[in-house]
Amino acid sequence: MQKNKKYTIQDSPFIVPTTDGKIIKEHFGNASNKDANLSMAHMIAPAGWREPFQTPKFDEYTFIIKGKKQFIIHGEEIVLEAGQSIKIEKNTRVQYSNPFTEPCEYLAICLPAFSMDLVNRENP
Repeated sequence: MQKNKKYTIQDSPFIVPTTDGKIIKEHFGNASNKDANLSMAHMIAPAGWREPFQTPKFDEYTFIIKGKKQFIIHGEEIVLEAGQSIKIEKNTRVQYSNPFTEPCEYLAICLPAFSMDLVNRENP
């Protein structure tokens, strides 16, 4: 990470260890630069990937770069494709998944920053 008084260039994001095949590269946030106000991560969810339902205490913005991603928000199924984005308000029950045959590449921004203490994942 290169810092200047007016800007920071992130060229070595924190790679979050996972056990589900998902690639998470956090450019800014709790893990990468200790900023609890905002997190931004570049992610690749493999085909067939799924997280448990969760009710985060942060707003989450997602922008799809390639592929498709499924969201189940209070029982409503939504599928986004490349070029589409969504904002999910904090305290909203949601499940993220990629039930499709191709990986999904996307950016996720969380306000405040993502943390396991705020995500409130349900037991699978």
